[in-house]
This record gives sequence, C-alpha cells and structure tokens, in this order.
Amino acid sequence: MKILTVVGTRPNIIKITQFSRVAATHPGCQHRLLHTGQHYNHNMSDVFFEELGLRQPDYALRITRQGVVSQLAEMMQGIEGVVEAYRPDVMAVVGDVNSTLAAALVANKMGVQLAHVESGLRSRDRTMPEENNRMLTDAITDRFFVTEEDGRRNLLQEGKPEKSIHLVGNTMIDTLVAYDAQIRQSGILERLRLAPKAYALMTMHRPGNVDTREGLEKLIATIDSLTEADTIVFPVHPRTLNRLNEFNLFGRIERNGRLILMEPAGYLDFQHLVLHARYVITDSGGIQEETTFRRVPCLTLRPNTERPSTITTGSNTLLGFDAEKIRQTVASIHQGTYKACGVPPYWDGKATERIFAVLNGQ
Repeated sequence: MKILTVVGTRPNIIKITQFSRVAATHPGCQHRLLHTGQHYNHNMSDVFFEELGLRQPDYALRITRQGVVSQLAEMMQGIEGVVEAYRPDVMAVVGDVNSTLAAALVANKMGVQLAHVESGLRSRDRTMPEENNRMLTDAITDRFFVTEEDGRRNLLQEGKPEKSIHLVGNTMIDTLVAYDAQIRQSGILERLRLAPKAYALMTMHRPGNVDTREGLEKLIATIDSLTEADTIVFPVHPRTLNRLNEFNLFGRIERNGRLILMEPAGYLDFQHLVLHARYVITDSGGIQEETTFRRVPCLTLRPNTERPSTITTGSNTLLGFDAEKIRQTVASIHQGTYKACGVPPYWDGKATERIFAVLNGQ
C-alpha cells in the first residue's frame, strides 16, 4: 500500500505529524509526504518541521505564482509529476486549503483513490473559500475520515455511502497529545514576562475580517475594548500585517500599551500560550478545536463555524463582531460563570491510528 499525503499550509502540517510514525507500524505500508509550498513563509511552514523533529517532505514543490487560479494550476502540475513518479495507491489530503483541492483534482483525474482527512465539515457559508474547497473535495472523495458526528451526518445528507465514512477523531489533537510535554516546557511566558491566566490570546487572519478597512476598524475597536480589562498577546499573521500596513492602521494598534504584538509563533510556543490563556479570541478553525481539547474559553469572531461540536460540547462561543456579546462573554469568564466544557468523542490522540487501520483494511 503506497500512500501519498499532500500538505501545503501550517494547519495541514500540524494535522499529519503522526502519519509517518503510524505508517511505519503497518508492514507493507509505504508513506510519502508532498509539500506544495502554498505557505512559503518560514514561520508559517518550515519552522514546524524543524521544531517538531519531523522528517522533511519527500517531495517539495516550489510554487512561484501568487494568483489563486495560477497557483492551483501550478500545484496540480507539480503533484501530477509526483504521482507519475511514485504511483501511489492512495492520496491523502487534509483539511480545506487550496493544496487540498489541487491534490484532490489530480487524484481524481489520475485514477488514484482519494482519502480526505477532516471531511464533512460545513459552515453553510459559500463566501468562504474553504467551504468551497471542502465541498468540492468531498464530491470526489473515496474514503471520508471525519472528526466529529456532525461531519458524518453532513456527508450522509449529501448522499455519500455510509460504508465509506469513518468517524476517526481529530488528528490535530493527536499532535497536541504527542507533544504535550514539550508544549508545557516552552519558555514563551517568561520571555514575554507574563503569568499564566494573566492574558488573552488573539489570532485573526480570515479575509472577511482583515481584507477591508471596515473589517480592520472593527478588529481595532474590539482590541481597544478588550484591553481595558486584559493584556492581549497577538501573533500577527502575515496577511493581517500586510492589510494593516496597506490601510495605514498598524500604528493604531502598535500604540496600545496592553497589546503584545509578535510574529507568528512556533507550534510549541503557540500551544503554550493557548494552554495558559485566560481565553482565546480568534477567527481560526483549528484553534476552536485546540482550545476545546484544553478546555480554554474560545471566542470566535465569525458568523458561523464548520466545527459545531466545539460549541455544543467544547469551549467555543460564536460571537461575530457583536461588541455587547463580546463584552458579556468576557465578563462571564472573569466572573467564573462561563459554560462548562467537554471534549468530543475520539479526540484522544489516536485518530491517526484509526485512519491507517482503515486504509490497511483492518
């Protein structure tokens, strides 16, 4: 069984850290990793291979195009060449980024069985590029690996065959479990001169929130409001930094004395910040899952989420940019009355084992 896993971004990498290790426990299973180069920033990609001690990708594409369509075409051509050389039995794609869709299309056109890890998630918001990538990938997937029950129900409602749907859990949690000791040993709080639970953590990068002046003005107003009560640590995504500079707004947040700005953190440092945050405020999908596993309150500034179990079971609350709801929710955290939080089934660090057991017919 020859398996080719395709990644292209920081979240992709975090979700496959255990693939090579688990593949090695299956005699007759050969696993290779292809990195499309979609995230070319060192802090957004290479650093994760280095600090987590991961084997470098077996294949690495050098994407030069920046436009979405041109980038997809270039990735597909590169992936095609790897498939011709390696001839995998299965191509595993992860999540919902452009690399996921590019690899899925190549697998479909070249007759390679397609396995989609994190399939079935739906936000019901077709303005999100990720939603379209998820739906298009699932439309041509052969094996569906699902993180939560809602994903399984979505796929069944869309007419996917039940025998091809496998509720395996969350491979992102596998990484948290595998590196928990190293995460706890991070010295990031000492370097930032912060105490546990004495700060909030923010991430913000989605186009709908940061690509317009109006969206950035809302973000700045939210930061100004939150820092009245809390110090905020804000690792600034390259996209967000570029837009703040483009609209000449970076100076406004830079002057905030209770806002700690930093470059995107490495995985271990960032997860240490999550673990010890009083709460996290974000528009990320994966962080909703990580905070749920850690039972850290998560305030998601989006109108929807494709991960409903993080709300119904976990520590996540969907708020959009409703200033009053944000204020009330933060107050409940300070008062100790925030909702009780649990962890969804199979988020136990063993999802990767379940995936490879299915792929190897066990």
